[in-house]
Amino acid sequence: VQLVESGGGSVQSGGSLRLSCAASGRTYNDYFMGWFREAPGKEREGVAAIDSKGRTAYADSVKGRLTITVDNSEKIWYLEMNSLNPEDTALYRCAYSWTVTAPAGLEVMTRPDFGYWGDGTQVTVS
Repeated sequence: VQLVESGGGSVQSGGSLRLSCAASGRTYNDYFMGWFREAPGKEREGVAAIDSKGRTAYADSVKGRLTITVDNSEKIWYLEMNSLNPEDTALYRCAYSWTVTAPAGLEVMTRPDFGYWGDGTQVTVS
């Protein structure tokens, strides 16, 4: 599975962005897809997740501001980001696996041995 993120950029506090993650290669009907972020001096943080049954999960730090959705026909996952603040500045990466539920995957997707990761797209909020 190859994952390619896009949609990052620089925005002012209160602004919005929509990130995309496109999957290619062999994918799975029973999938898990999530977004996590990396920032200098901070631990990786899983922020949003969705599974093939439509269950979603969010980190407390982003609830109500970020929304994960999927276009199954195109194998593209989106992360709608609203009310952004400087604490959201990070490299956002998508993670893909199978037979993992959204709540469980939110906690473990940042492990190096977890499924597949994309290279990320940078989000900067000033």
